[in-house]
Amino acid sequence: MQAHPLVTEYLRLGLAFDRLEDGFVDAFTGNPALRREVANAPAPEPRQLARRAAELRAGLPDAGLGAERTEFLDVHLRALECSGRKFAGDDIGFVDEVRAYFDVDIAPGDVEDYRDAHRQMDEVLAGVGPLAERVAAHRKADEIPPERLSACVEAFSGALRELVRDRYPLPDHEHVTYAVVGDKPWSGFNYYLGDYHSRVAINSDLKQHMAHLPSLIAHESYPGHHTEHCRKEAGLVAAGQAEQTLFLVNTPQCLMAEGLADLALRAIVGPGWGKWAKEIYADLGLRFDGERAERLSTASAKLLSVRQDAALLLHDRHRSEDEVAEFLQTWSLATPERARQSLRFLSSPLWRAYISTYVEGYRLLGGWLDRAVDVDERADRFRRLLDEPLTPGALRQASRS
Repeated sequence: MQAHPLVTEYLRLGLAFDRLEDGFVDAFTGNPALRREVANAPAPEPRQLARRAAELRAGLPDAGLGAERTEFLDVHLRALECSGRKFAGDDIGFVDEVRAYFDVDIAPGDVEDYRDAHRQMDEVLAGVGPLAERVAAHRKADEIPPERLSACVEAFSGALRELVRDRYPLPDHEHVTYAVVGDKPWSGFNYYLGDYHSRVAINSDLKQHMAHLPSLIAHESYPGHHTEHCRKEAGLVAAGQAEQTLFLVNTPQCLMAEGLADLALRAIVGPGWGKWAKEIYADLGLRFDGERAERLSTASAKLLSVRQDAALLLHDRHRSEDEVAEFLQTWSLATPERARQSLRFLSSPLWRAYISTYVEGYRLLGGWLDRAVDVDERADRFRRLLDEPLTPGALRQASRS
C-alpha cells in the first residue's frame, strides 16, 4: 500500500535525524529503500530539519488524513521541530523542551510525598540503622546471581508470554531474543527489528534484582514494548498507517510507550505479583520474599518524581552534578554508584529529557486505567494503549469526557 505523501515526508524527516544522532531512530520497519535514500543523501542541517517539520505540520489540516492520524502527526512534528532547534544550538528551557517533546507539563514533586514513602519503607524494612543502609542491604540480598540471570530471564519471559498471548493475542511467530550488554546508561532496552521480533538488551553493569526482574521483562517484552510493537504492526501498519513504522526518541510516542511498559506487570498480573513471582523463582531454586517485595514497591511508589526532580535541578536550576547525585541518594535512597548511573542517563544530550516519559507516562496512563469501572474495562483500556495511536492529549481529553 502506497503511503500518503505527507506521511512519506514525515518518515524521511524522522530518518534524517538519525544522521544527526545515532540512536534517534529507535525502530524503523518501513520501506528499506527509503532508509537507504536518506542514509545516502547529503548530511542534513538541523535548522533545515526544524523548518521542514514546521512546514509539514502546517500542511496537516489539508492532508485529509483523519482526526486521529492528524493529531498523532501534529504532536510528533512539533517534537521534531524542537529537536531540530536543539541540534542547531537554540537555547530552549528544559521545561519547554519536555513540553515540546512529550506533550506534558512538568513541575517538581512534593518532598512530603518522599518523606511519607520513606516512613512506609521504614515499616516494611523494620530494623536498626539508617533506612538507606537497610535498603542497600535488602537490595544486596535481592541480587540475582549472574550465572542464574539468563535462566531467570527466560522463565519470566515464558510465563508472561503465556499470560499475554491468552489475553492479547500475538502472531504465532513473534519472538524475543535476549542479550546481556554493558556500558549503557539504561537497565534494559528493546530493539524492535520488525516482523514481530525484538532483541532485548539487559545491562550487565547494573546488578539485576529479583524484585525488579519481573517488571523489567514485562516492560521490555510482555505486555510492554515488544507486545505493543507487534500489535501495532499487525493492526495499524497493516491497515496503511505507515507513520507507525517509525519510532523516534523524544516524541510523544515515547511517553505513551514507557507509561504503558511501566504499567505492564500491573496490567497482566496485577495485585499479587509478588506471590506469583515467588513461585517462579522457587521453581528455579531461588528464595524470594514476594509479599515483602510487593509491599516495598507500594511503599516506594511516592518516590516516582525523584529522578524528574533531579533532571530539573540539573538542567532547569543548573545545580552541580555532585548536588544532584546527593539529591538522588537522599530521596531515592540510591547507592553512590546507582546515583552516578542515573546521573549519566540524565546528563546524556539525547536522553536528558527522557526521564519524564517514565514519570509523566506512568501518571497519565495509570490515572486513565484507574478510572475504568471494572477489571474488564481496565483490560480493554490497556488493549487500546497497545493497539491505537493514542497521544497524551487524547488521553487527557478522554479523562475529561
